[in-house]
Amino acid sequence: MEKIIVYLDDAAYAQQQLAPMTAGGGEPPNPATHWVLVACAPRMTQRISKWVSHTARQNWRTKWADKLFGQIVPTLKQRGDDVTTVLATGPLPELTTRLCAEHATSRVLDARRPKFGQDLQPVTAGQPTAKEERWSVPGAVLGMGAVLVLAAE
Repeated sequence: MEKIIVYLDDAAYAQQQLAPMTAGGGEPPNPATHWVLVACAPRMTQRISKWVSHTARQNWRTKWADKLFGQIVPTLKQRGDDVTTVLATGPLPELTTRLCAEHATSRVLDARRPKFGQDLQPVTAGQPTAKEERWSVPGAVLGMGAVLVLAAE
């Protein structure tokens, strides 16, 4: 049985990422797969965390993860696959190391939706991070502002 660890934060995006792996594409059917789904809940802002207790935050994360798993798990179980759900807490590379040791797997899939202007935390210790140019959008906005100022004069 193949075991795959999948990090996700958005059900629709994760289903798109998992579709090629679950469809089969005309190949003979794979033996059952054991999916370890890890929910990465969105971070709460510092302002919210000042007013909400730790228990309330944990309850919100649990409800959020249950809703996410409720959208993905039925499609995987329908194929006859085994599914284990985990709610991520703490640094993801440490969680990946622990899950790989626990489930004896080396396949890790990062199916989290990329967010504009925000770097996602790496899942494994050796994962390359995207080095994008931070000033490309603000530079364009600054250039448009300069053109508008020159046009107004």
